[in-house]
Amino acid sequence: MNKPIKILIVDDVSANLNLLTELLEPAGFEVLAAPSGAIALSILEAVSVDLILLDILMPDMDGIETCRRIKIALQEPPPILFISGGSLQSQLEQAFAAGAVDYISKPFLNVEVLARVNNQLHLAQLQSDLKKRNRQLQEQISRREQAEEALTLANETLSFISSQEAQQWGLSAFIGSSEPIRKLSQQIRQLQCFASTNVMVLGESGSGKELVARALHFGSDNKDQPFIAINCSAISEQLAEAEFFGAVKGAYTGANTDRKGFFEMADGGTLFLDEVGDLPLPMQAKLLRTLEDGSFYPVGGNQLKTSKVRIVAATNFDLDAKIKQKEFREDLYFRIAQFTLVAPPLRERRDDVPQLAHYFINNFAREMKLAAPVLSDGALVKLQRYEFPGNVRELRNIIERAIILGAGPVIEDHQIQVAESALSNSGLTLAKDDLSIKSVKRQLAEIALEQSAGNVTAAAKLLGVHRSWFYRLQE
Repeated sequence: MNKPIKILIVDDVSANLNLLTELLEPAGFEVLAAPSGAIALSILEAVSVDLILLDILMPDMDGIETCRRIKIALQEPPPILFISGGSLQSQLEQAFAAGAVDYISKPFLNVEVLARVNNQLHLAQLQSDLKKRNRQLQEQISRREQAEEALTLANETLSFISSQEAQQWGLSAFIGSSEPIRKLSQQIRQLQCFASTNVMVLGESGSGKELVARALHFGSDNKDQPFIAINCSAISEQLAEAEFFGAVKGAYTGANTDRKGFFEMADGGTLFLDEVGDLPLPMQAKLLRTLEDGSFYPVGGNQLKTSKVRIVAATNFDLDAKIKQKEFREDLYFRIAQFTLVAPPLRERRDDVPQLAHYFINNFAREMKLAAPVLSDGALVKLQRYEFPGNVRELRNIIERAIILGAGPVIEDHQIQVAESALSNSGLTLAKDDLSIKSVKRQLAEIALEQSAGNVTAAAKLLGVHRSWFYRLQE
């Protein structure tokens, strides 16, 4: 049952109070009467009303002052209609200035009184409904903003890569909240807006250089265009030109059909050159020429082709040294390194190791359909003290081995098989004057090769590094 609408009549003339009460109560309104402004204010302290009829001319406190005090006292005052003699035009102006919404004239005309009252009640209801709707909309907006903010915070370091790519390639390189990874994330977001800027990504093997390249591509306006990843160290010097620029049928032995090269396949998108420091010098010169204007000839062909690609190159070589040794062209370096990013090694972001470890545990447990084990404090301490020459890739391999070899709900420290334990168990030791990082790496390489029967690929997998890591130790 709806509550009756309450109307407060404020008038010092009892006859007026009686007339208006006798008119409004039969119309279904609940009427309250006050003979003065002071009594009206007392009533309003205890009772909420829907409309006020207020006489202008009253002793002690007139209607205008009463109106002002009502506006001050109530946070959401009801509509106020003044009761006025027809000749008090100047006072009506003051009344509207004080906050009145309408007036009724003396002597009262029943039809006019009811019409003005009902009209103001209707308008008040519309305003109330509008305010309620606005509040609901504001609450919805607020909830949505809070949800979006929470989502943004939860994915602060991951939002620059698409969900499809995240699922396919994993997010391990960007998990964590350390300062190095936050800085890298911010730089990637900035570069996503400049899809034509070539980028050089520096970092050790296993630190996530390719994931940086993919994040740059799939977070840019060119995300729907091709992303072509090339391992430059795996390209034959004799076939490098055909690999990059394509070849026409019959250009060389085995070229039975026309074939597209990397530049043509990546047109409009990104060409990722991993291990770019391994590019042969003759190929570097040809690559530089194509990067200047995007044009090239397929091997054996005479039709000029063009391709617009963004180059993202990666290396863990010291290219400055290679440039000084004339093994890498300086002009090519400046062409492909318009902006440089550094993927930090895991040992420089040790605070991220717990998050990374738990991420891998949950992933592998889900893949193996096992209950995710807990990493013991001792195991975590052991991981955080390790140098990780293979970086995130090596941590991933360590966790995978621990889950496979473990049989319980907890991964203990003795189940964390890191390369340093293999070193101590091998009987090999380092002299105090031979504690360089390179010496340690060579010892690790020897142990891994011994355990892998000389198989470089298997040894690299054991340490979680790229095969080229072994070759660079001989330099």
